[in-house]
Amino acid sequence: MKENLLIDKSIAFAARIIKLHQYLIKNKKETVISKQIIRSGTSIGANINEANYGQSVADFISKMHIALKETAETEYWIKLLYMSEYIDDKISSSLLNDCLEIKKILIASIKTAKENNK
Repeated sequence: MKENLLIDKSIAFAARIIKLHQYLIKNKKETVISKQIIRSGTSIGANINEANYGQSVADFISKMHIALKETAETEYWIKLLYMSEYIDDKISSSLLNDCLEIKKILIASIKTAKENNK
C-alpha cells in the first residue's frame, strides 16, 4: 500500500516538475537547470516504479536508493532555482515539501525492505 502511495506521489511530483520545466523555458528563458531538474525530478518516479518490478529484494532496495539519490538532486536544483530567483518562495516551498515527503517515504520503504530481508 505504501508503494502505491509513493508511486502516486512521485507521478504527481513529476507532473509538477514538467510544468516547472515548461515555465522556466517559456517565461524565464532558462534551459540548463531546467533540463537537469526535469531529468532528476521525473527519474524519481520512474525508479520507484521500476523497483516494484525488481527481480529480488536487493534489486528493489537498489532502485529505491537510486530514487532517493534523484530526490536529493532534485532538492538541490529547487534550492538553486530559488536562490537564483527563477522561482519564488511559494513555489520553492511547495516543491521542497513534496520532495521531502517523497524522501521520507523512500527512506522508510528502504528501511522496511532491509529489515524484512534479514
